[in-house]
Amino acid sequence: MMTGREYVESLKKLKPKVYFMGKEVESVADHPVLRPHVNAAAMTYELAHEPDYEEIMTARSHLTGEKINRFTHIHQSTEDLVKKVKMMRLLGQKTGACFQRCVGFDALNALYIVTYDVDKKLGTDYHERLKKYLLYVQKNDLMCAGAMTDVKGDRGLRPHQQKDPDMYVHAVEKTEAGIIVRGAKAHITGAANSHEIIVMPTRALGPEDKDYAVSFAVPVDTEGVYLIFGRQPNELRRLESFIDCGNAKYGAVGGEALIIFDNVFVPWERVFMCGEYEFAGELVEIFATFHRQNYGGCKVGVADVLVGATTNIAEYIGVANASHVIDKITEMMFMAEACWCGSLACSYEGYKTPSGAYMPNPLLANVTKLLITRFPYEWSRLAQDIAGGLLATCPSERDFKHPKIGKFVEKYCKGVAEVPTEHRIRMLRLIEALSIGAHLVESLHGAGSPQAQKIMIWRRGNIEAKKQLAKIIAGIEEDKYFKRITGKSEEEYFEEFMRKVKQAHK
Repeated sequence: MMTGREYVESLKKLKPKVYFMGKEVESVADHPVLRPHVNAAAMTYELAHEPDYEEIMTARSHLTGEKINRFTHIHQSTEDLVKKVKMMRLLGQKTGACFQRCVGFDALNALYIVTYDVDKKLGTDYHERLKKYLLYVQKNDLMCAGAMTDVKGDRGLRPHQQKDPDMYVHAVEKTEAGIIVRGAKAHITGAANSHEIIVMPTRALGPEDKDYAVSFAVPVDTEGVYLIFGRQPNELRRLESFIDCGNAKYGAVGGEALIIFDNVFVPWERVFMCGEYEFAGELVEIFATFHRQNYGGCKVGVADVLVGATTNIAEYIGVANASHVIDKITEMMFMAEACWCGSLACSYEGYKTPSGAYMPNPLLANVTKLLITRFPYEWSRLAQDIAGGLLATCPSERDFKHPKIGKFVEKYCKGVAEVPTEHRIRMLRLIEALSIGAHLVESLHGAGSPQAQKIMIWRRGNIEAKKQLAKIIAGIEEDKYFKRITGKSEEEYFEEFMRKVKQAHK
């Protein structure tokens, strides 16, 4: 297993074509805007070597029996699923940011399950290909970016109906050696600082869309792959100061990129689906279940940091003992722990698939993610309420350190006398980074927007069974247990009941 430092050094050996603000990035590991995301991902490597965290950060490969980083593992039990979300919360606490590696992790697990199903039905050999690829990932402790979301173009049209066929990634040619693909994937977390990119279809597909039913893996620096690094709120502060960034060490969300596939060649041994359109929807749903499971872990870990920062700022300005402040911070913790309950529940209620791998309960995973589309907005609002207006108007680090006006910033931005002004400014900037902007957008749209979760909850909610429950309780349909309990049918029981009622009235 690599250490955090070794992971950073491994990135320097790659030559991906990454662009930011119209310029090509020479080294992802050395660029001041990208480096915080590298540091956050490095934490997934570094903590695996800490004795205190070894149990949740590592696992035993079911293929080799060797000790591996959990981010390269295929879940073999509900205990693995629980350890996964505990790992997510831990990393959220340690970075206060997105550590990016979970998307590729979920892609590997989803493909492990689906390729087994495809092979069983169609006689293909995708599952064996995936296992060989998995061995490669585990042996080299690689970070994989999971790439599912297509740019979609006109969302009222299916992939094959698009005026521009490249609005969804598709196979444009098949050869004896492999396939050639074209298209783009959007919002891909950690893409620039990954070793590999794992592509999956983004939606259920029909026969006319079979060219879009494609899944494969390529090294990040493959010929024809271009990564355009997305902008984030206040990201250029990283070029100006350290304190003003708020979380200069680890960034904010996951350094998302638009990935272009411009006639990219993929050898067959790295192709895990090509034309099997009837399995595209299954892959999307299983991947989404894995990814939505995570959010009550990682986002709650970040919320733990925000709760701590909010409590600190309350102490720094002398209001920590006010009853309404205590109530608001308690409310923040309540919402975070409610989301945590969701991640634990869907993990403990997970089940074994025919492939032998385990997956979370889909209904509860979607409930977890739907909570995350709501509660972070509320706990962020409460943090902003307690922090006060200086959260939005605080002078810059340059002003604070200015030889002439710095003394005024020091004097007039102070809270309680015992706390240095710089501490208050640093904590305000951290709250700003955690409660404003990209974190909230990612909470809403990461792993699918709220409507996607509602669709799955409706599908998985077993509404017909719930209707039946109501009909039985209302006496519209037979209650077999009631007759066992009373020894009478409902009609017989009702007649006897009414006789007793009349006698009671007399």
